[in-house]
Amino acid sequence: MQNSLSFDDVLLEPKYSEIKSRNEVDIGNFLDDKTYLDLPVISSPMDTVTEDEMSWTMYDEGGLGVIHRYNTIEEQVVLAKKRKANIAAAIGVTGDYESRACALWDAGVRILCLDVAHGHHVLTKNALKTLRGVFGNEIHLMAGNVATLDAFNDLADWGADSIRVGIGGGSICSTRINTGHGIPTFQSIRDCSYSNRDAKLIADGGIKNSGDIVKALAAGADFVMLGSMLAGTDESPGEIFTSGNKKYKVYRGMASRSAQMDWRGQSSSPEGISTTIPYKGSAADILRDIGGNVRSGFSYTGARTLEEFQSSATFLLQTAAGQYESSTHILRR
Repeated sequence: MQNSLSFDDVLLEPKYSEIKSRNEVDIGNFLDDKTYLDLPVISSPMDTVTEDEMSWTMYDEGGLGVIHRYNTIEEQVVLAKKRKANIAAAIGVTGDYESRACALWDAGVRILCLDVAHGHHVLTKNALKTLRGVFGNEIHLMAGNVATLDAFNDLADWGADSIRVGIGGGSICSTRINTGHGIPTFQSIRDCSYSNRDAKLIADGGIKNSGDIVKALAAGADFVMLGSMLAGTDESPGEIFTSGNKKYKVYRGMASRSAQMDWRGQSSSPEGISTTIPYKGSAADILRDIGGNVRSGFSYTGARTLEEFQSSATFLLQTAAGQYESSTHILRR
């Protein structure tokens, strides 16, 4: 039985740096030969995270938004048509996924995300092969989620251009509790980073702050996908409501009972929860803070690019006492 590490189990060792300004640091990366993201952040295809407004903001700040699939084809197409560049949208792997994909293609979408909880599955295999047959290499196919190197390699071999890595780590995900399955996301990133396939690695789940983003990139991720960090913002779908003297928005897992009932009128084997989170203001401000903090993270290792960062980064294990010291522990006194 092997140990599996989470983000909180590790720290990055500070190293000599000649970087005099964060402006010297380029944290961007190519998603494919047509798409470069200045900010290696993708917003999650959840109905309380990404519709057209979030997608616009992600584009403006250098990232990418993936419009969720928990609506009719017509509704999703309307959302996609409100965008003009770098459009990405989610589809499933059963039912209307092929007709949805074709409608989204006609609307200008060139990045499709096959959005399923357990991506290492025959249905994902069939869908990837079908879509690759329909669109050839003219479309980017993002798939997942997976947790192991074998799964990552299989999805790449089946036709995925990028792969979401992480199972059970999301803040509103209950997969590990309800099914007993999952791997800490940091460990999955480390394992999948050893792949010799060309598919891009998207760390997805368990990322709580910009420090975790830095750790994910250092561990081998090309990009990170964020849900909770962008939920509760002006750009996330849903109404702001007031309770007491505080403002909130709804944030829910797409496998939660609430989401399943709204989406398909029934619920079976829920693997997520629905909750409320404090209203956060502008997602643009959050993304700018993330960008600045990630650049600082690179500079602590003395790296100006992601490639330099990943080749130079050294991880250290930290104890529970170290985790406590790493926090703003004056607030716990």
